[in-house]
Amino acid sequence: MELIPLHKLFSVQYGNSFDLNVLELCDENDPDKVNYVSRTRENNGISAFVKLRDDMDPFDSGLITVAGSGNSVLESFIQYSPFYTGYHVFLLKPLKYMSDFEKLFYCFCIRQNQYKYSFGRQANKTLKDILVPKEIPTEYRLQ
Repeated sequence: MELIPLHKLFSVQYGNSFDLNVLELCDENDPDKVNYVSRTRENNGISAFVKLRDDMDPFDSGLITVAGSGNSVLESFIQYSPFYTGYHVFLLKPLKYMSDFEKLFYCFCIRQNQYKYSFGRQANKTLKDILVPKEIPTEYRLQ
């Protein structure tokens, strides 16, 4: 199985690093709500619902978010709704079309590297270079 750096499959960028206290919290049913993704491993990384800001468009659904530091370093999730991010959250956008199944596979692969970041190590500088399979191995593909 050929391994390649993550940046060969995804555009890796930093999120918008909003502090939750500068955003307006709202109810999950609010029509102007946007998910707030932080470095939590709970609830697909979503830690709050906030009001849409006039000065900042949210990120598009379908991107993968990855925690770059903290106790949940390398927790990775597909975001199914538009969202803002907190500090040290990265965005992965596939360089070519990927199904949700493929994205979930790469979330799994990223998480398998968590052991390298124990004792407070951060993935902020090294995330883009984490090695992952170039393609999904045959035994993992959907039939």
